[in-house]
Amino acid sequence: MKIKESFLDLFFPKTCLFCQREGEYLCQDCFALLEVSEYQYCLCKNPLRLPQAGKCRKCQRKSLNGLYFALSYQNSFCQKLIRQFKYENAVKELAKPLSSLIIAHFQLSNKLPTKEGVSIPVPLTKKRLKWRGFNQAEEIAKELSNSWGISLVSNCLIKVKENPPQVELSEEERMENAKGVFQVQNKKEIIGKKIFLIDDVYTTGSTMEEAVRVLKAAGAKEVWGITVARG
Repeated sequence: MKIKESFLDLFFPKTCLFCQREGEYLCQDCFALLEVSEYQYCLCKNPLRLPQAGKCRKCQRKSLNGLYFALSYQNSFCQKLIRQFKYENAVKELAKPLSSLIIAHFQLSNKLPTKEGVSIPVPLTKKRLKWRGFNQAEEIAKELSNSWGISLVSNCLIKVKENPPQVELSEEERMENAKGVFQVQNKKEIIGKKIFLIDDVYTTGSTMEEAVRVLKAAGAKEVWGITVARG
């Protein structure tokens, strides 16, 4: 594998997506230009900045216990990273710099996920997984789990329904579109545990809320969302 990677680096060197410097897809200089959040925010549309974990009154109806994210998706650099990771040739190696942004967020906020918790990536259907070649949420979850020493559980939450992509839908349509798409297997892996649910972007929260619903119904104690960006 290392020989293959060296061959690819020789003939197809990695370049920063922004400044074109060779060596990395996101160089340290451009990494430093991204405004990583140091706060946790509420789950409502117009989030209140919260120094401690919690929800405002508008968010009490949400099943998700809270959300951690590194960047605003309004940032054009962030959008380019996510698109390149998911759609434009699907660069799997971007999982590492994207997870580094999440790690930087936790370092700035002086928080660290407890090792008693487990990380679970938002899953893809088999058809979508075959098309992309990897689950972007799982690749980020792998990096975070390795960094934090937290167990990764990839065989618990599964997607059983091939629903249309959420990107072109309204908030109401997204909520309806996400219903019934997830199931839980191997419930013993999550009963009574704190779950860190990993995805790339949190937009309206409809996908995560549906995942949280089935995880808590299966016995999860708490579910906290962790994403690269928030829309």
